[in-house]
Amino acid sequence: MFAAGSVKIGIAPIGWTNDDMPELGGENTFEQCVSEMALAGYAGTEVGNKYPRNVSVLQKALRLRNLEVASAWFSAFLTVKPLEETTAAFVQHRDFLHAMGSKVIVVSEQGHSVQGQMNTPLFDSKPVFSDDDWKRLIDGLHVLGELAREKEMHVVYHHHMGTGVQTTEEIVRLMEGTDPNLVSLLYDTGHLVFSGEEPLSILSRYMDRIKHVHLKDVRADVARRVREDKLSFLQAVKEGVFTVPGDGCIDFAPAFKALSAAKYRGWMLVEAEQDPAKANPFEYALKARDYILRQAGV
Repeated sequence: MFAAGSVKIGIAPIGWTNDDMPELGGENTFEQCVSEMALAGYAGTEVGNKYPRNVSVLQKALRLRNLEVASAWFSAFLTVKPLEETTAAFVQHRDFLHAMGSKVIVVSEQGHSVQGQMNTPLFDSKPVFSDDDWKRLIDGLHVLGELAREKEMHVVYHHHMGTGVQTTEEIVRLMEGTDPNLVSLLYDTGHLVFSGEEPLSILSRYMDRIKHVHLKDVRADVARRVREDKLSFLQAVKEGVFTVPGDGCIDFAPAFKALSAAKYRGWMLVEAEQDPAKANPFEYALKARDYILRQAGV
């Protein structure tokens, strides 16, 4: 389906060890994680909390397994903190990723976010940005975009559950308010479906802005219970709301077809945070890799 060499298939370490809840997968080592990624047939990874931040050490570990770094998450606080605090942290993050060969930087605004709060209901307490928040966010993202371009990299904004950029309306406002040369979009199937959005409409509307893709599936019964029982985002993850492609309710074939038709070039990464005690990371990595190969031909 995809042209040879046009896309690379990777997987995030969050199925092995969870950055927001280190107790999930706390026993799993960095070496186990990247070795099983390679054994399952992936070409790359994002960077998790157990990864060494020394560039030469990380490069050697990944080179031994023929893996690359696709990107890594960056938490911005543009709406609630002085711009200088976010830019200083961003430059350090950018330089690390540039040294590792990454072309994109995953950015999510965490000002007012409830995604990391264990007991805050996800849907009832979702933040809504004020006009001032939106101005600070958009102006700040333009600054981060300029800093990324200094290294010939791209900011890819991650719409995310429990944040001020989650819904279709919010994604549209962000995309329409930002310079396409400075702010691109990370397309995440799971967050759109969990939120109740129509993922293919976002894909078609902003195809030319999408420079990074996360492949995350959703267990519909758990998602429904999260709303009904007023669970938090972290509780939803523990309950298994997310899973790998091919194991939930999402049919990825239309998205793969649309991305292929648009000649998408870049990474597509399995990113499905689960409790590894309930969902063996290697088993699910293999399941996802087989599904992507059958559905996307890569």
